[in-house]
Amino acid sequence: MTVLRTDDTDGVRTLTLNRPHRKNALDTELWEALRAALEAAGRDRSVRALVLTGAGGAFCSGADISKGLSGVHPVYRMRTLTEVTLLLHELPVPTVAKVTGAAVGAGWNLALGCDLVVSVPRARFSQVFTRRGLSPDCGGSWLLPRLVGLQQARRLALLAETIDAAEAHALGLVTWVVDPGKVDAFVDALTARLAAGAPVALAQTKALLNEGAGSTLREALAAEARAQGVNFATADAPEAYAAFADRREAHFTGGWAVPGGLAGRREDER
Repeated sequence: MTVLRTDDTDGVRTLTLNRPHRKNALDTELWEALRAALEAAGRDRSVRALVLTGAGGAFCSGADISKGLSGVHPVYRMRTLTEVTLLLHELPVPTVAKVTGAAVGAGWNLALGCDLVVSVPRARFSQVFTRRGLSPDCGGSWLLPRLVGLQQARRLALLAETIDAAEAHALGLVTWVVDPGKVDAFVDALTARLAAGAPVALAQTKALLNEGAGSTLREALAAEARAQGVNFATADAPEAYAAFADRREAHFTGGWAVPGGLAGRREDER
């Protein structure tokens, strides 16, 4: 059985954690597969949006502890977790977590590492770490205070409570709660909109938002100015203006539009 399924449709890549017998708990094989898949998605310019989800009615129940602690030192195991977390967080395309069941521990933090989270009402969420004698990983200690503030982050992490989708939505940890029968169509429509967007502008926007929480206003303004310089060098900005004037939908490609120089040359000639 393939522990991670990959499907591509119209520029949207869906990664499905596929260990339903363990509620998609992350073992070494799945961690490695996820790292390789995220690396590949980051290099593939045909990927315009990415969905992370789980098979069998669960999202991810966290790290698989069914086999106990292995003889591998935790320092080495944590390297893979760190790499996966950074790859997901820094992926240059918009990411959507489709949560159709339990999202626990590292599994929940992988969902929170996505740009948008779509959940069904039956989903349950928990920062389970302290119940396992551990502390948060996969970016939980960084993400939670930024998303819900320090007091609620303390509550979720210290008490390891389980909350439902409605409360997660109220706290700002879920973007939308959608009925199970409609969630697939909802995510398909959402990712179609993202995939149709200007890829360079979306990548710049995502990076600005990710970095903005730790920046001063002066630093953020400087980063915005640099990003706009990148955006204006694409064909997408003039295409957007032309589409507005023509009262039509813009067609974004992320192509380079700098006059002279290398502009207009094929990719293999550069």
